[in-house]
Amino acid sequence: METTTALGALGGLLSLVDPVPYLRDVLAGRTRPHRGTWGVWSVLGVTAVAAQAGERFDWSIATLVVQAATITATFVLSLRCGVGGASRRELALLGVAGAGVAAWLLAADPVWAVLGVVTADLAGCVLMLPKSWSDPWSETPSSYAVAGLAGACAAGAVGAGEVAIVYPSYFAVANLGLAAVLLVRRGAVERVVELPAALATERVATG
Repeated sequence: METTTALGALGGLLSLVDPVPYLRDVLAGRTRPHRGTWGVWSVLGVTAVAAQAGERFDWSIATLVVQAATITATFVLSLRCGVGGASRRELALLGVAGAGVAAWLLAADPVWAVLGVVTADLAGCVLMLPKSWSDPWSETPSSYAVAGLAGACAAGAVGAGEVAIVYPSYFAVANLGLAAVLLVRRGAVERVVELPAALATERVATG
């Protein structure tokens, strides 16, 4: 098996695995997805599947279908147990995401189409950043880490210099970045919480 084929297969497998812990945590009440974020991502997922209509059905399209289904399921769950409303900031970012989707669908140049997808996806990421920063336990970092690895594998499966490498490369960086932010913030919050307790213990010991 060629390296690129192996990387593509591994990326597809990882992309099927990464939603599992996220959906588990949502159903358990530990993770509270942002409605706007998952709404944007579900539109992207369903549109990607629709764009493959009429193509020969193979494992890559099957992967897209499963991804779209799990993303849409997360969005539906977010309507009941998620966060995010209709603030000016959120509406503005949803507008940016909508413009990105429109560019993806209407652009004749593949470069502009890819930039449209990246813009829409990034707007979805930015939508969830404030709540992820203030409450890093409201997200599941392992899902983003695995998704980032899937993106890295997908990028490795694409030939260097091809336009198709842009999105999986962005996807890898964005998801690994989100996982890193969540883990770093968890550590920072724990240190802030533990410091007063440590100081109180020290006062008692020295008092």
